[in-house]
Amino acid sequence: MEKIAIVTGGSGGIGRCTAAALRDAGCKVYEFSRHEKPADGITHLTADMTDEGQVKAAVQEVLAREGRIDILVNNAGFGISGAAELTDSRDAHDQLELNLYGMDNATRAVLPAMRRQGSGRIVCMSSIAGILPIPFQLWYSVSKAAINAYVLALQNEVRPFGISVCAVMPGDIASGFTDARRKSSMGDDVYAGRIERSVAVMEKDERGGMRPEDAGAYVAKMALKESSKPLVALGLPYKGAAVLAKLLPRRLSNWIIGLIYAK
Repeated sequence: MEKIAIVTGGSGGIGRCTAAALRDAGCKVYEFSRHEKPADGITHLTADMTDEGQVKAAVQEVLAREGRIDILVNNAGFGISGAAELTDSRDAHDQLELNLYGMDNATRAVLPAMRRQGSGRIVCMSSIAGILPIPFQLWYSVSKAAINAYVLALQNEVRPFGISVCAVMPGDIASGFTDARRKSSMGDDVYAGRIERSVAVMEKDERGGMRPEDAGAYVAKMALKESSKPLVALGLPYKGAAVLAKLLPRRLSNWIIGLIYAK
């Protein structure tokens, strides 16, 4: 049976590549985003993921056309950077509004249908920063740590209904995410240039990172599984980092992160 999949933030980067990989695997794919960027075999529905009403309406449109939803990939998100004390409160709220609450809007919208049909798979895009928080990307790290907690709790809530949930934690991906980051170097003189140095290290690693096509193929593979570990790192180096995050004392792992991103 053809699976019906929704990918949020599917107009670019990992989301677009995930939608294409699911299409190529035989799924009927709907892509939710604010702006349409046509892709063969993928149906766009306009929705701002921070608008609960728009998200519900888009999900209901999929259900009206298809009668079921088998897969939801919560991919929509962006990043901000800067010193925590100098980050505008509105920017911090915007970060959580899309990355966390936008994900929740989509998840709550599909769960009733998945419950009724007795099956479903929800994949949420997190980050290795969710388990190894990055200085000067504090609010981005907070949003991803919250996604991990959300997934772990939700998995136990919905397991009896045949629904499985996981978070995929990528590291550095060479996608449009880097250029879309909302950066602030305010106060960098006070922080002795460490804000700009930190972000420069991150962006250099991102630009040399995994291709979005490879990341999307992996996310699609996870979405097509009936179940998996709830938290899954993407890419061999980050699987290793996830293991070390578990094994090393937190003081040591955080010191290492500081050496890389807070010098």
